[in-house]
Amino acid sequence: MAPLQSPTMSMNEVVEFNVVTEGGKNIKRILRNALLRSYKEVTVYGYKGEKVKHALKRDGRFRDIVFDKTCALSEINTNVELSNLVNDLGGKTFEIIMLNRMSPPESQPSSLDESVMNEDSYSSDLDENENHLKQNKEMHEIPGSEVFRSHLLSLVSDFIKQIFTTSSGQVSGVRDLLCVEHGRSQGSFTASAMTELMTSLKHSVCQVRIKGRGVGSGFLLFDTFVLTNYHVIKDVFNSMTGQLFEIVTADFAFDGLGDRGEEHQVQEIVAFEYGNDASGHKCDWALLSLTADPQLLPGSLLPHCGFRRQSDSICIIGHPGGNVKMVDLTWVIPVDHREQIIERHFNKNLKDSETVSVIVSGEVIQFVTSEFANSVAKKVSNTRDFTYDTCFYHGASGSPVFDSNCNVVAMHSGGYAYKHSSGEIQSVIEYGHPLSSILENLIVQLVHRCRLDVLKKYLEFPYKHHEFIKHNVKKLVDSRNDKTFKSAINNLNIWNDYTLKTFFLFICQTDSPVPMVTE
Repeated sequence: MAPLQSPTMSMNEVVEFNVVTEGGKNIKRILRNALLRSYKEVTVYGYKGEKVKHALKRDGRFRDIVFDKTCALSEINTNVELSNLVNDLGGKTFEIIMLNRMSPPESQPSSLDESVMNEDSYSSDLDENENHLKQNKEMHEIPGSEVFRSHLLSLVSDFIKQIFTTSSGQVSGVRDLLCVEHGRSQGSFTASAMTELMTSLKHSVCQVRIKGRGVGSGFLLFDTFVLTNYHVIKDVFNSMTGQLFEIVTADFAFDGLGDRGEEHQVQEIVAFEYGNDASGHKCDWALLSLTADPQLLPGSLLPHCGFRRQSDSICIIGHPGGNVKMVDLTWVIPVDHREQIIERHFNKNLKDSETVSVIVSGEVIQFVTSEFANSVAKKVSNTRDFTYDTCFYHGASGSPVFDSNCNVVAMHSGGYAYKHSSGEIQSVIEYGHPLSSILENLIVQLVHRCRLDVLKKYLEFPYKHHEFIKHNVKKLVDSRNDKTFKSAINNLNIWNDYTLKTFFLFICQTDSPVPMVTE
């Protein structure tokens, strides 16, 4: 791993997060200065690679009890220990809670420890400042500062307008370039959209475990059926016999440290697809059936499934690294920017002569840098997948990808990561398979595998885009001349069931109008 940098690093390495001024569970007074408690929250600045504890200490406004006892940052039932790094806290708001009154365990010092002052120096400096303020209650403005401040504000305002607009008054490409470069934007996510994601839809995301160990993510699609990537379970599944030879479970409540909920066991793998489908598109999905009462499970995400857009901000919810449920806001990388991102990444991080170990879908392959770059560029140039930049790596496969309207538009499936010669894992670009394509292939696989019982449950589940998906399935069946559907219509069980009969008659009819998607 690359060495941590000191707090003298550039501003683009700064992580900004907010802390509510009043403490939560087991602790109320967290700030030294009582005057600050009149504000709802305070902003704390940390540096990437720095621990939360160090950022709070350097801030200087927090009482010693926050560090002397075992405290943590809390955000919607998700706890972040003070020994964690600040890297993923950007833009979030936390409440400080006390987990217990014991002193926190000692941790190994990092290179940033030397830049953090000790408790005694903080206390003496702050006490001196408070005494100084008590002795000088009246604050005086520096003569002439009003004119100087007005001039500075004017310069800053003109500079910002100059960056983001062209001479014709239109928004320039600088803002788009920033979104593509950093892959981090909350631009079109409204407060109401984020509230819905965090308060309801996130509960439908689960961690997939094998023998109790987190190996991936997934989400409840409908009824008792969870959708995840096939590569998450392929090592414990016999695709020929359809049998699992290890216990696979799903936990929807792993939101905080020590908050593991009930593990619902996977009864069977109902359908799956891995590799290229009949149309030549890459597939990697599996539908898991849980042995659980549907009434005891969280809400299904099928009613929230939508369609891809050319460019939009997205939100991924999953369990990267086998950790608690996490959220990542990022931006879709447009098709015409994909090669630019790859080229920029390799020019910045690798030398042409270096050889690296490349990890693709869990397999390690040796490539020369230029060959790997060209290979990735070729694969992403014409793919129908979403491409984006995210910090969600191993353990996040199967996570739902939401757009800014809280529609599930894709399933996070993998990325083009490589192991640098230094041993550090770096990533070029990540991707997610469009959910609408997965649903179309799912219907085809359910018919091929004679799982009409599951198909019936899917068709009867409330979903406003059923008709559109059915029309696309008909196109697939017609283009592939799939005779399985025509053979299935002779099944007596279909003719005795109104839902199935209506579906198969529609698929097998000669002509049908295609509905327009108005979303």
